[in-house]
Amino acid sequence: MSNKMWGGRFATGPDAIMEEINASIGFDQRLFRQDIAGSIAHATMLSETGILTQQDRDSIVAGLSDVLAEIESGSFTFSRALEDIHMNVESRLREKIGDAAGRLHTARSRNDQVATDFKLYVRDTIDTLVVQVHALQLALVTRAEEEAETIMPGFTHLQSAQPVTFGHHLLAYVEMLGRDAGRLLDARKRLNESPLGSAALAGTPYPIDRHMTAEKLGFDRPTANSLDAVSDRDFILETLAAASICAMHLSRFAEEMVIWSSAQFGFIRLSDKFTTGSSIMPQKRNPDAAELVRAKIGRILGALTSLLVVMKGLPLAYSKDMQEDKEVAFDALDSLSLSLAAMTGMVGDLTANRERMRASASAGFSTATDIADWLVRQLNIPFRDAHHITGQIVALAEQKGTGLEGLTIEDFKFIDQRIDSRIHKVLTVEASVAARQSYGGTAPANVLVQAARWKTLLTGQPHEPRPLSKKKSSGHGDGGVE
Repeated sequence: MSNKMWGGRFATGPDAIMEEINASIGFDQRLFRQDIAGSIAHATMLSETGILTQQDRDSIVAGLSDVLAEIESGSFTFSRALEDIHMNVESRLREKIGDAAGRLHTARSRNDQVATDFKLYVRDTIDTLVVQVHALQLALVTRAEEEAETIMPGFTHLQSAQPVTFGHHLLAYVEMLGRDAGRLLDARKRLNESPLGSAALAGTPYPIDRHMTAEKLGFDRPTANSLDAVSDRDFILETLAAASICAMHLSRFAEEMVIWSSAQFGFIRLSDKFTTGSSIMPQKRNPDAAELVRAKIGRILGALTSLLVVMKGLPLAYSKDMQEDKEVAFDALDSLSLSLAAMTGMVGDLTANRERMRASASAGFSTATDIADWLVRQLNIPFRDAHHITGQIVALAEQKGTGLEGLTIEDFKFIDQRIDSRIHKVLTVEASVAARQSYGGTAPANVLVQAARWKTLLTGQPHEPRPLSKKKSSGHGDGGVE
């Protein structure tokens, strides 16, 4: 018995194994909205160019609308024998309206149809992801305002380096996510060309209007080369590349949440909503949501790598290998969406242990650089010499078993007689962060300015910086910024 989809060329149907490896309906059925939208646009264009009668067009559009309603209601039965979403929809349409359904496929192929459907789906997904990225940014900005004066250790090599504010740290991820949104929107801009009407690979002899279908589907223009149109998967590769970078940023933040919520750090507490317990250790509060976000990068980057490998050896134009593009892409984009939602929830729900953060920021001689800067500014000592003097001061503090703020003026003068009592004004972590007012620096006032800037960008409404809730630090004045 011949297969009706393929016509009279084949005398028998496919082997069961062939059907198993060939069918994509198990995963590409999620393209139903895009497939039906593309078919309605195509039928409308065929009618307006005189290729299809108005009566057939109306019948097709009404039938497709009925099919859409069936799928959305869950009453539609998908068939593996019909391979994919395109043939499932077309077969059901024929059952509903008869021979007119067979005219829908005039001047197109499943090659340009699937490329169009997939582009529409990726475009819709990018729009959703960008909204989610912005929601996470806004959650981070809101917390950054609340924690603008919360002091924590800044790290290099995961070693205490200099004091920073927790708000400043959170805003670092806002900047990363801003670039992520930009990359996704760049990918969207480049993909927004319509493949529909390219047919199998060479175009069509029918007098179609590809600009019309492109406009009806919200594309900027039709693709300019039919070979490229049906064989291009750059749009999903670029989207997966942007998704991988975004997932990497989320993974870095998730790693910090795991570290910060440990008993050894105790910087933050994640609520019961985003943690789990242990089956044997009743005291445990495991940051499982953060750990799972951290792991999602493997699936997302894996999808990018997988598709690059699929595409790297394919001659033009379409090859069935390209059917492997969707499963990995769907999984990756779903994973990124879930990760963004989980991270947004955790950011809004965490509690900062401000006292623990400040105590940790004060440890490890974190204000040593402030001493060196003070020596340069106040005593006009060359920085390299100031660095050496500061190293001696740190060594003395270590010998005495005290922090830098515990040293007396006599201790400082033992190292260098030029040092005077003004140096004590730069030894606190509050003075350290308050002094760093250079653009992009960690000073609380800076954090509030940047938070207001981001709120304006994200909401479209003007926001003024919140006022500082505390008096200016002793970092200003003789020992602070000149």
